[in-house]
Amino acid sequence: MKKLINVDKTYNDMRIDRFLRNQLGQIPQSFIEKNLRNGKIKLNKKKIRSSTKVKINDKVELYNIKIDHKLNQIKKKFIPSNQIIKENEDLIIEDNNDFVVLNKQSGISVQGGTKSKKNLIDIFSKSEIFKDSKPFSVHRLDKDTSGAFIIAKNRETAQLLTSLFRLRRVHKTYIAICNGEISIKEKGVLKDDLVRFENKKKIVEKAETKYEVLDRNNNATFIELNPITGRKHQLRKQLFNLGNSIIGDKKYNTLKNYKFSNKNLMLHSYEIKFKIQNKKYTFRAIPPDYFKNMLRIKRLNF
Repeated sequence: MKKLINVDKTYNDMRIDRFLRNQLGQIPQSFIEKNLRNGKIKLNKKKIRSSTKVKINDKVELYNIKIDHKLNQIKKKFIPSNQIIKENEDLIIEDNNDFVVLNKQSGISVQGGTKSKKNLIDIFSKSEIFKDSKPFSVHRLDKDTSGAFIIAKNRETAQLLTSLFRLRRVHKTYIAICNGEISIKEKGVLKDDLVRFENKKKIVEKAETKYEVLDRNNNATFIELNPITGRKHQLRKQLFNLGNSIIGDKKYNTLKNYKFSNKNLMLHSYEIKFKIQNKKYTFRAIPPDYFKNMLRIKRLNF
């Protein structure tokens, strides 16, 4: 059985996986990827990837796909209190007609999902700042990572910024505190083949990150990181591969039998730079107090 879905202007330039969720509900990414690979989901009669963007008047074709109600994941709704809204508004670094930049707290997700409830998009959708618009997420930042994060105020800006991130025209600088003294030269590029699994299939992805060691001793290392590629958990995985996991990282941890007395991940999005129509933007997010305290405890200089 074949089902045909026409794309209207509301969804122009949206990723096919997001478009499908809008049309079919919160189905798993793995379900979408599998059916794209098998050719059961096509765009204008052609096989495509999940990152492909749909255009106005495109035709999305579904072949013999049954959406079991069990596949539809229920997105947990989050209704923020006035206090939570105010706390996050106070973290804003920049607020203009097209976007806001804020210094995101650790422990809060960018978007809601089946595993996360409290999230920035739901919070700012209730903010007075977005009373005449809608918040759009344009890039990723892990739940446990703090620092500079952009939220677009309209679809046009969201599409533009998303394109800049995809084309690697947004320059991001992270700072991290790692376990132990890192045994690499002062500056360079980390190059790794990172492994992940999708539907039990092993996938290897190239990952590159420019780095500079800012300070180190036999106890810890303070390092600046500029990702060239954008793999999931890239910085955390690459430092883990070196044997110097980020302090507070419970998933990628190189210390055996280590008790996590510190609940915060010592990874911070420090600076973000980009250019729109020849205008340059640079935003810096001050590291949180717990990050600065860890530098003092580890006797590292900023």
